[in-house]
Order: sequence, then C-alpha cells, then structure tokens
Amino acid sequence: MNLGDARQMDLAYPDRLPIIPAATLRQYKVHDPLDTRFRAAARLLQALWRESRQIPMGFYVNGKGRKRPLGSRLSAFASAAGANFLDPAIRRLAVREVAYREPGAMIDEARLWSNMLSSMPLTFNLFSALKLDRELAQAVVRALWPDLAQEVCHIQFEHSPARGDLRFTADATAFDVFLSCRDAQGAKTFIAIEVKYSEAMTEPEARGRERYEELTEVCGLYEDPSDPSLRANPLQQLWREHMLAERMVANGLYDRGVFVCLAPQLNVSVQRACQTYKTKLVAPQGPCSFQSLTLEDMIGAIRETGATEFAAALYERYCDFTPVHQLI
Repeated sequence: MNLGDARQMDLAYPDRLPIIPAATLRQYKVHDPLDTRFRAAARLLQALWRESRQIPMGFYVNGKGRKRPLGSRLSAFASAAGANFLDPAIRRLAVREVAYREPGAMIDEARLWSNMLSSMPLTFNLFSALKLDRELAQAVVRALWPDLAQEVCHIQFEHSPARGDLRFTADATAFDVFLSCRDAQGAKTFIAIEVKYSEAMTEPEARGRERYEELTEVCGLYEDPSDPSLRANPLQQLWREHMLAERMVANGLYDRGVFVCLAPQLNVSVQRACQTYKTKLVAPQGPCSFQSLTLEDMIGAIRETGATEFAAALYERYCDFTPVHQLI
C-alpha cells in the first residue's frame, strides 16, 4: 500500500497548537525551555514573520550581560525604523503616544520597539488604526458592543483615571487601552481593555494593599469577596483592573462600562483564567461588567467594516499559525 497516494483523513488540529521540537526552535533561534506551548508557537510565528520580510534579527541580553540571537527580537536598526509596527502611521502614533504618556504610565520602550512577542506592540498595531480613523473605530465598537457605545470619543493607551488616588485602587494599575464613548442615549460609557498575546497570566503579583481589601468588599462585583484565588495568579490582575473600572462608575466619571480581557483564542492559559474569573462574579454584573474577547473576533470585526487589508495584516502577524504547522 502506497500511503503517499492514499486518501487521508484530515490531519489538522484547529483547536490546538503543536508541541514544537526543540531542534526546530533552536534552528530559528527561538528555543526557551520556560515558554508555554502557546508562547513557543507564537515566538516561532514571529520569527517566521520577520524572516519572510527579511527583517534583521536582534539579541537577548541576560542578567549577566551575555547576549544571544533571538528570532522574536528585532535588531537595533530595525527597531529604530519601526519594523515592529504594521504601518508607518502606526509607528508615528506610537512615538507620539510614548512622548505624551500619562505621568506614571509604565511603557517599556524596549519591548515596544524591539520585542515582537510582547502584547505592547500588538496593542498599538491593533488600536492605533482605530485612533487614527474615527469612522473605523465607531464601526468596530458598534459591532462588538452595540448596547454600550454608539460614539467613540477618545482612545487612550496605558490609561488610569488617577494613579495612587484613594478614590480608585491607590496604585499604578492601568488599562492597556481605554475607549471613552457615548451610548445611543448620550450616557457616558467606556471600554477598558487588557491585551494579552503570549502571556500566561503568571506576571508578578502586586503586593497586598489595604485598599484592595476595602474595594473587594464594597465594589459589589464578587460572590465571595474573601475568596483568596482573586488575590493570586492567574486572577489577580483581572481582579485589580475590574475594581479600578468599577470605581470609575462609582466615582461618577462614567455611567457604565465594560472591562475586557482580549487574547488569542488558542492562548488557553488566558482563556481559562477568564472563564474561572467569570465564576467569581455576581449575576447580573451591574453597571461595570466583565467580558473576555478573542483577538480573532476583534480582527473579524475590523474585517467586517471593510478594512480587509488591515485585518489580514493583523491576522497574519498574530493569529495565522499556518507557517508553524507547516514545520511539523
């Protein structure tokens, strides 16, 4: 029997990514034994995207000052040229946003310019086009949040209403992207977004603060405010940001809003964390709800507005793992 000529069953696994052989990862200079399954595939995808455009590779420098080539990092020249962004207009907006960032805003410029795997350049690639085109922004927002927003008034990056202010979380917690809107009746609404790409919700946990405990009791978001899982990974960042969003309504800045965690569908670490977090919330959620949204659905909404080339570029860069599958 010639298996090469036989009719095969479908060999694709659309609901998962492969465990990539270490030899393949080393070949493309992206081997990191600490990477999750998704992060390894995403790191390889970024290296393949970079190679397909003949963008020079950069280096990773460890704590001892030793550097090694890293396929998901851009060279200093490519970083300065804005190669981490999908369009020169996005690069120009990123430069401006960094220059005029809010006092205390935590923007790691090295990650923004040179780290292809970081969620920070993804955030700018995804939302800069919306900030530069109000009609596009409003079409996308109306498609995804029709009951919440009719008009997009402003889009901000790395936004907090007031860092360190006791009226809020009294810390440096901020949203990756914040959309100030109006609904059909003219009420002030918002969409506060935390963007994840390859992260696994294992970021360093914030130190315990008395203000967190006070807010957990009074915010009215949680079935069990004393639940210790809210205060630990993988939920602690969602807990802090959702409370910050709720305080914006409680303090009269907005009438209602939604806190959104945006991540790729196949990043199971984030998707599972979001599903677990939802089980901790009261129902109905009230004027400040929580939503998990896939990156693919966000790109799909952009595509449906007619911005097909931009949507295709986003999908190829961050979600189309075909080049990875072809190496298996």
